[in-house]
Amino acid sequence: MSLRRTLYTATALSLLTAGGAFADGHSKTITIATVNNGDMIRMQGYTDNFTEATGINVEWVTLEENVLRQRVTTDITTKGGAFDIMTIGMYETPIWGANGWLVALDDLSAEYDAADILPAMSGGLSHDGTLYAAPFYGESSMVMYRTDLMEKAGMEMPDAPTWEFIRDAAAAMTDRDNDINGICLRGKAGWGEGGAFITAMSNSFGARWFDMDWNAQFDTEAWANTLNFYKGMMDASGPAGYATNGFNENLSLFNQGKCGMWIDATVAASFVTGKDSTVADSVSFALAPDNGLGKRSNWLWAWALAVPAGTQKEAEAKQFIEWATSKDYIELVAANEGWANVPPGARTSLYENPEYKKVPFAQMTLDSILSANPNDSTVEPSPYVGVQFAAIPEFAGIATEVSQEFSAAYAGQQTVAEALEKAQAITNDAMEAAGYK
Repeated sequence: MSLRRTLYTATALSLLTAGGAFADGHSKTITIATVNNGDMIRMQGYTDNFTEATGINVEWVTLEENVLRQRVTTDITTKGGAFDIMTIGMYETPIWGANGWLVALDDLSAEYDAADILPAMSGGLSHDGTLYAAPFYGESSMVMYRTDLMEKAGMEMPDAPTWEFIRDAAAAMTDRDNDINGICLRGKAGWGEGGAFITAMSNSFGARWFDMDWNAQFDTEAWANTLNFYKGMMDASGPAGYATNGFNENLSLFNQGKCGMWIDATVAASFVTGKDSTVADSVSFALAPDNGLGKRSNWLWAWALAVPAGTQKEAEAKQFIEWATSKDYIELVAANEGWANVPPGARTSLYENPEYKKVPFAQMTLDSILSANPNDSTVEPSPYVGVQFAAIPEFAGIATEVSQEFSAAYAGQQTVAEALEKAQAITNDAMEAAGYK
C-alpha cells in the first residue's frame, strides 16, 4: 500500500552510513509524544520508511491536545525522561530552550537546509537565534466555508471579511431542520484550544491580556464585546454543545456537512477538501475576520518536534526530526497522496513549488501566516510576544483557568460578566504571585 512506500532519502542514507542506529550492532527505539491531529497521524503511517532506512524503531504516544500539553510539560519539568521527541509549539519552545530543557538543533545536516524554514516559523521556535524545535507544519487561522450554502443564503464571502459579515452569514446559513449550523468555532477549555481562538479573536476587538505594567485587562469593554459577540453568535448559529468543541470536534462536524463556516487552523484545509469530507467540492477560504481596527483574528503556530535535554538517544532523535521535517518527507507525501496533503506552512520552498501553487488554499495559508505578527498582535501596546498567547512561563496555567471560566459562560453556567470578573482576579493574583507586580 502507498503508506508503506519505501523512500531511501539521501539524508537518511548518509546518516545511516555515518553510524547511527547500527553503530553498536543493535537497533534502537525512540519514543515520540505527539498530538492526535491528522498530519501527525499521517506521519505515523510513513514511519516504516524511516525505520527501513535507519534501523531506528519508533514508538508513538498519541494524545489529545490538552492532554499532550500536560504530559510533555510534566515530563520536561520533572526530568521524567519518558520521551525522546516531544511535539510542542511556539509557546513552549523559546521558554524551554532558555531554561536549558531542550537540545539545540544547531547542527542539522547541510542537506536538511534549515535556512529554508519560513522565518515566521524558525523565529518562533528559536531562543537567542538558536533553533530548538523543527516545524512539522506551520499554521495560521482562516475562514473555511461552504460555497453552496453561501450562495443559497444570497451572500458572497469577501477575501477579507469583517466579524459583522461572519455573524450575518452564519445566521443566514443556519438551517436547524437540516442540522446545519451557520458557524462552528472552538469553545473547549484549554489555553491552546478555545483559549487560543478567543484570544486571537479578542485582538481584532481591541482587547489584550495585559497592559504595559502587566495588569490584567479583562475588566475592559473590548473583552466584554469579544465574549458577548462570540456567545451571541454561537448561541444563535452554532452547534449544540459548542462549549466543549475543539479542533477535532469541529473538523468532524464540518466534514459531515453540519457547518456553514469554520474559522480555525489553516492546516485543516487539506482535510475539509479531502477524501473524508462529504462537502469537499464546495469549500472555499477567506482571511480570518477583523473589525476595522487594524488587527485580524488569525493566530500563528507551529506544531514542531523537539528533543528534551537528558535523552539517551539524542542522535537518533535528531535523525528522525531531520527525516520528518525534511523536503524529502514532503515529496514522499506528495507522491503518495497529492500536493494538497503535504505538511504546510513550514518551508519557503514549498510555496515556490509550481505544483503546490496549484493547491487552492496554498496562497491563502501563506497570506494568513505572513499577516500574523507576534511582536505586534494587539491594537493597544502590550508587553508580551505572541498572538494567541503571551510568551511568559505563567501563561499556560493562567490561561487554562481563564478558558475554563469562558467555557462555563458559553455553556450558560455563568454570565459573561461573571466569567470576565473571575478571569481578572485569576490573572492578577497569579501575576502578583509570580512577581510581575
